[in-house]
Amino acid sequence: MKLIYVFDAYCGWSYGFARTMADVAHRHPDLPVEVVSGGLFLGGRRVPIRQFGYVRGANAEITRRTGAPFGESYERLIADGEFVMDSEAAACGMAALREVAPDRAVRLAALLQEAFYLDGLSLSETSTYRVVAQRAGLDGDAVEAALDQVSAADDFRRARELGVTGYPTLLADFPGERIVTLVSGNASAEEVERRIGALVS
Repeated sequence: MKLIYVFDAYCGWSYGFARTMADVAHRHPDLPVEVVSGGLFLGGRRVPIRQFGYVRGANAEITRRTGAPFGESYERLIADGEFVMDSEAAACGMAALREVAPDRAVRLAALLQEAFYLDGLSLSETSTYRVVAQRAGLDGDAVEAALDQVSAADDFRRARELGVTGYPTLLADFPGERIVTLVSGNASAEEVERRIGALVS
């Protein structure tokens, strides 16, 4: 069995789920985790963030239910309202980070979201990936070089093939047999543990 974690770096609920995902990965160090980027903000949804009037309320609910904090720099982006979230750029960045350190994809996804939700950094800027690389102890030049080689297309295709349309989604993959949804939305690490246990018992 392996886990497949489908998230969007610009999805607040994915950000809130990061702690659970980290706990699950820590509890199962020998269980492979495939991290896939979805496409929440593409096409006509790439608009100034002020057009998503629900963001502040959703963020308050995310903090209430998961404890995930939102930083002052991010709050300034929300207040200004001009920032445009681009899931394609974020997925490319995640692919570049994953290319350099594939065995650390869960942690890198979390660091990427912290760069946005705590520090207010754009996931469309190369400089952001250098910041994430530094925090992860990776070679920033290698990450920047990978950015020129990757695309979001494979991730988006993989998410579609898996039938995932909402984020975060955590799947249990029994290769050649079946794929089971463990989480669609929010869940605690304990809830995920119970669901995994029910599948392998």
